[in-house]
Amino acid sequence: MKRTILSLLICLMAASQIQAQNWDINTVKKVNSWDMHGLSRGLSRSGIILPVGIPTAMGIYALIKKDQPLLKEAVYIGTTVIEAVGLTYGLKHAFDRRRPYEKYPEMIHPIEAEDSPSFPSGHTAAAFSLAASLSITYPKWYVIAPSAVWACGVGLARINQGVHYPSDVIAGAAIGTGCAFLNIYINRWLNKVLFE
Repeated sequence: MKRTILSLLICLMAASQIQAQNWDINTVKKVNSWDMHGLSRGLSRSGIILPVGIPTAMGIYALIKKDQPLLKEAVYIGTTVIEAVGLTYGLKHAFDRRRPYEKYPEMIHPIEAEDSPSFPSGHTAAAFSLAASLSITYPKWYVIAPSAVWACGVGLARINQGVHYPSDVIAGAAIGTGCAFLNIYINRWLNKVLFE
């Protein structure tokens, strides 16, 4: 009886894994076929430029104006992005998942080739770390709504380009958002080290 139940559980787990893989690749195939590749390129590039540029610009402005509260905010946002990207790249090499266009070249047509592993999405992690840390720092609807839409757009662009599965993007979003919340506590310590 125990062997039968164990066998059924293993079969169910295997079937759900296959179903999840089918959903992942079917979604990439559909989104990759959408004719929005110019927009995707721009959104994808902004997923690296803005997470680096915004906290850097904030920090430079804060140093010039000698604005310590703004400098603390810049450090919080910048370190959140650094943590998310660092964690993502560590996980990429730990999982070493092939990109959709590499694994399914007959179905997925990449817009731009990538040379790192697929899981999780680094662009999406960076975008969500910026969006979440900006939203935590400035909790106003006119910060939260556009940054959330932009971060989701970066994730969608990565799928449209054929370089990520939806599960890569979801994991990147979770990492970026999680780092923003975790970094609240890390920055309490960091602010004491840097500013006191």
